[in-house]
Amino acid sequence: MHRIGFVVFPDFQLMDMTAITVFEVANLTTGNRIYDVTLLSDVGGPVPTSTGLSVGTEPFSEQTFDTVMVAGGTPLGTLSPKFTAFIKRSFRASRRVVALCTAAFALAEAGLLDGRRATTHWLYARDLQSRFPKVRVEENHIYIVDGPLWTSAGMVATIDLALAMVDADLGTDVARTVARRLVLYNRRAGGQSQLSTLLELGPRSDRIQRALDYASRNLKRPLLINELAAVAHLSPRQFSRAFRAETGRSPAKAVEQLRVEAARFLMEQGRHSMDVIADETGFADRERMRHAFLRTLGQAPQVVRRSARNLRVAALPTMS
Repeated sequence: MHRIGFVVFPDFQLMDMTAITVFEVANLTTGNRIYDVTLLSDVGGPVPTSTGLSVGTEPFSEQTFDTVMVAGGTPLGTLSPKFTAFIKRSFRASRRVVALCTAAFALAEAGLLDGRRATTHWLYARDLQSRFPKVRVEENHIYIVDGPLWTSAGMVATIDLALAMVDADLGTDVARTVARRLVLYNRRAGGQSQLSTLLELGPRSDRIQRALDYASRNLKRPLLINELAAVAHLSPRQFSRAFRAETGRSPAKAVEQLRVEAARFLMEQGRHSMDVIADETGFADRERMRHAFLRTLGQAPQVVRRSARNLRVAALPTMS
């Protein structure tokens, strides 16, 4: 059994607890009590969440956990000596110590992130880097695994991190089944950007949104302006003008961003060759894909794939 100690503070972010649902569904999927979660706090008893609801907790003690997870909050508040002692002892005794969202500040303040890679919610990443210059903050990641320390972006990224933990513990098939049961649209790898292209483009009208949705589902097609304009029920000239007005980009540039995002996801999964990925995402060949990656991400596809491979290796359980 994997015993998880889930640490909370007054006014912690309630959404961070969605990670617990991932472990609950993993238990249901396997038909076994693989994960056992205990809520912890300084003194135990009820602890209020960011919404005003309270959860019951046990106080810190000498018991050890396979994994210790720390919930974030805005603001996180002053760390108590009890928490600092507990988290340092957990770092020595536990297989994983996990910081959700702004809890990275707590781990950094305890000195656990010095010299390590870490991430947090994009709103607070620069503050984390400024306050803790010894931490190698990488703000444009869903989650990062550096040895026994896991950190994640905020909000729904906690689900992605928890699924990665299930994947490391129980295998990809179980993690994929859990994701399906959670009715997730997509399971994101750690290196994926915190902001999606569709969300970033943010069209105001249904007709432009409809064209973008069509493009994201049909990336293997040429997706020329006439085809997208027909989906939006506009003339090519009207479509181009409306698209740029609503998204700030040309249709061609937006389609390229969608293709890069889709190709990056496939690379992070590590199941397809570069040639297959280029074909499946509409780039036609690797060289066009490489130029698009350099324009959009400032990195070549090989760099993205290598970083994703390193993340997967880091997430593998170590042999004791």
